Amino acid sequence: MTNRQHNRPHAATRPARWAADTVAAMREGARLRLDYSARSLWRVDRVIEEIRRERTPYAAVESALRGFGAYAGEVIVREGGAEWWATGGEHWVRTADGRFWDPIDEARRCFGGHGSLRLLCREALGPVVRA
Repeated sequence: MTNRQHNRPHAATRPARWAADTVAAMREGARLRLDYSARSLWRVDRVIEEIRRERTPYAAVESALRGFGAYAGEVIVREGGAEWWATGGEHWVRTADGRFWDPIDEARRCFGGHGSLRLLCREALGPVVRA
């Protein structure tokens, strides 16, 4: 795991903050430690699934889902040497092979029962890391 906090592009500022806020909230509220590893995304998928099963309204969890997606993006950035890109208020991760990924939208898909941050990370990182 590399720490690319210094000299990061401006596009990383907001998603990195959202991810850090999510790590702190999970540690304090759910007593769940997230360590920016691909393996930790399994836990994040489970948290989202629990929220979905409780039938929590989307509006009540929209910000949390954005944070979970940003956290997954940070995992891809840190473990795969990717970088954040932003345009028009949207944020994506660009992997070294030039592909773009939308982990924030994938978190929303997870909430809808049709996605997985762990599998997104696994696909984005390819042979680099297996979650």
